[in-house]
Amino acid sequence: MIPVFPDSKVALKGKKGLVVGIANDQSIAWGCARAFRALGADLAVTYLNDRAKKHVEPLAQALEAPIFMPLDVMVEGQTEAVFERITSEWGQLDFLLHSIAFSPKEALHGRVVDVGRDGFLKTMDVSCWSFLRMAHLAEPLMKNGGTMFTMTYYGSQMVVENYNIMGVAKAALEASVRYAAAELGPKGIRVHAISPGPLATRAASGIPEFDELMDKAQSKAPSRSLVSIDDVGNATAFLALDGAKLITGGVLYIDGGYHIID
Repeated sequence: MIPVFPDSKVALKGKKGLVVGIANDQSIAWGCARAFRALGADLAVTYLNDRAKKHVEPLAQALEAPIFMPLDVMVEGQTEAVFERITSEWGQLDFLLHSIAFSPKEALHGRVVDVGRDGFLKTMDVSCWSFLRMAHLAEPLMKNGGTMFTMTYYGSQMVVENYNIMGVAKAALEASVRYAAAELGPKGIRVHAISPGPLATRAASGIPEFDELMDKAQSKAPSRSLVSIDDVGNATAFLALDGAKLITGGVLYIDGGYHIID
């Protein structure tokens, strides 16, 4: 699905972007990467580990990504290595997509008030702090401004059954977006949280009773339809365009209006 914008094939021509979080062809990050590429952007793509590489490499090749590297944010030095490579090969970065989150099973499946310290810290480290770390490393590369994206969910604002500690992490992530937008805005850098409706992704498979959550979203959303990775990708790519240069610091809901329904 190709985004429909004026001069769509060249709207991001010459722009360089880093996409973090593609696990397979069902990933939100894959939908976003395709939209960025369809607009002419050059992309750096990362994969989690050797097991994930076989699923991500064909997608990176389809994107003609000149930079393809491992990135596990819990492995010391890997995040910095990616940005060092971008610095040496491109010397610039125009947009960053952070589409990763993690919580140990025992933390995610239990009550928030029962979460252990280690599980809490790992959840926050991957799901929130890693975005701030990437923003810190991306800032000096965005010499002429740029855009930073991260993925959130409605469970940050409202209690969603079984979302548990991830809702706490996403709330912190959204606060981070606001503060980063305020701090980086004078440099022409916009910061966005993207909040899709429920999607059948690999990450979502770890949430108990997720199918019921999707059924509820489809039946209650004003659009009466579920969101797709292409829907998310097209809307996200729009925010990377110059036409969106005065939009920053907020949460963009791409959920068919589900978030407005009681």
